[in-house]
Amino acid sequence: MPDPDDPASPAAPAEAARHASARSARASALTEDYVEIIADLLEREGEARPTDIARRLGVAHATAIKTIARLKRDGLAHARPYRGVFLTEAGLAMARRVKVRHQTVVAFLLALGVSEDVAEADAEGIEHHVSDETLAAFERFLTAKGRPR
Repeated sequence: MPDPDDPASPAAPAEAARHASARSARASALTEDYVEIIADLLEREGEARPTDIARRLGVAHATAIKTIARLKRDGLAHARPYRGVFLTEAGLAMARRVKVRHQTVVAFLLALGVSEDVAEADAEGIEHHVSDETLAAFERFLTAKGRPR
């Protein structure tokens, strides 16, 4: 069996690619969490103020402001003076994708017998890291079991 710790091993590039993919997923998870929270606040309360975003994510107000600035720079959000943060079409599309992924992962975990509280908590991490292939497998499993996703 090839030694993945040996840089000359044929397994080393594949392992490096998996780690790079995981790092990328962690970076995009933050963005996805923000757009998901903003979309939820807009839907429930009609506005998404930086203070509320920070509170929901458990971060400092300054951290939320910095990340919101990055969302704006990346074309995912815009802000109106004295009105809070809004999502662009790209931000809304991302929020919808993340919500569907979250719902699928929660439904899959519930179908496996995981309690609702644990399924919700675990889905917060899994939804950002699960591949499209694995997510499709979750959906096939749920369909085969006749469970809604």
